[in-house]
Amino acid sequence: MGAQQVRDGFEELYGAAPEGVWAAPGRVNLIGEHTDYNDGFVMPFALPHTAVAAVSRRTDGVLRLHSADVEGGVVELRVDELAPGSDRSWTAYPSGVVWALREAGHPVTGADIHLASTVPSGAGLSSSAALEVVVALALDDLFSLGLRGWQLARLCQRAENVYVGAPVGIMDQTASACCGTGHALFLDTRDLSQKQIPFDLAAEGMRLLVVDTQVKHSHSEGEYGKRRAGCEKGAALLGVDALRDVPYAELDAALARLGDEEEVRRLVRHIVTENERVERVVALLESGETRAIGPVLVEGHASLRDDFRISCPELDLVVDTALANGALGARMTGGGFGGSAIVLAEEADVDTITKAVTEAFASAGFTTPRVFEAVPSPGAHRLP
Repeated sequence: MGAQQVRDGFEELYGAAPEGVWAAPGRVNLIGEHTDYNDGFVMPFALPHTAVAAVSRRTDGVLRLHSADVEGGVVELRVDELAPGSDRSWTAYPSGVVWALREAGHPVTGADIHLASTVPSGAGLSSSAALEVVVALALDDLFSLGLRGWQLARLCQRAENVYVGAPVGIMDQTASACCGTGHALFLDTRDLSQKQIPFDLAAEGMRLLVVDTQVKHSHSEGEYGKRRAGCEKGAALLGVDALRDVPYAELDAALARLGDEEEVRRLVRHIVTENERVERVVALLESGETRAIGPVLVEGHASLRDDFRISCPELDLVVDTALANGALGARMTGGGFGGSAIVLAEEADVDTITKAVTEAFASAGFTTPRVFEAVPSPGAHRLP
């Protein structure tokens, strides 16, 4: 849905034109999965799919929310009554951002908001982060808060952690707020330092496909939280602040110290090796060896499947089928237990791979996957 449609929808709902329209993208993570809540390295880039918000300020403490993507009318809340756990519907994401901004001392006195999103929900592409960031950016603009992208990301993460109750790391919100066109974002989630890494596949005759398996997942359900708790247990047993602090060169010694804690050993091994994979991908891209990242993506999938154990038959089928049909690399992306996989391929092989994956899903009796090209796109911004 375009800016004009959202603008028109706002006017129809609230009886006046909005003060502005903003967009924030979903994201694909190229490499660096589940490392963000371990103070590690990640490397997402923004998708062309966005959440769009038309917004106007209010001064009477009323927050009115509406989504073109959800059945139902306008939801009206009071900003001084917002509290963690008070909202279990989709409105928890935008209202949580208002709560987080106000709790941090920012004078947000109410708003009328109309939203629409093209980010696929439940596909592991950060539809919730896009929703949070677009609302945060709009309110930052309208109330002249002067916050930077990484600060907005922090507040949005707090909204999702505390208000919504999902134990997500900082990557998704930072990607939505800070990514750049034609680049992947190398992010150190400990100090939030960023580096834009050129990632223009089309110029090199390649494509990156996203294969949405249509298997839905939810971060606030238990498995994600169990993995996070297991990682924290591993860090405690090893006497480090976070698994980021376990050097790759000392991994074997660290694993030996964990003794018979087999599940924790697997989680630790994934996080430590995944941080090393992110650094390897950065080095390869910076030296122009883009095709060489393919095998690193495959290594990452094997680690997520066998050590972190968050893949599923549909994701494995995408990866195996794509590789058997000429893909340079492939892996699941996102939180796991469904969602999407990414496939790095030569431009000439895209149709063959897409057809093979679709046919493999049909043969297995799975729901037809949605396949689209991921093009590194701009982060959150105001629309004209």
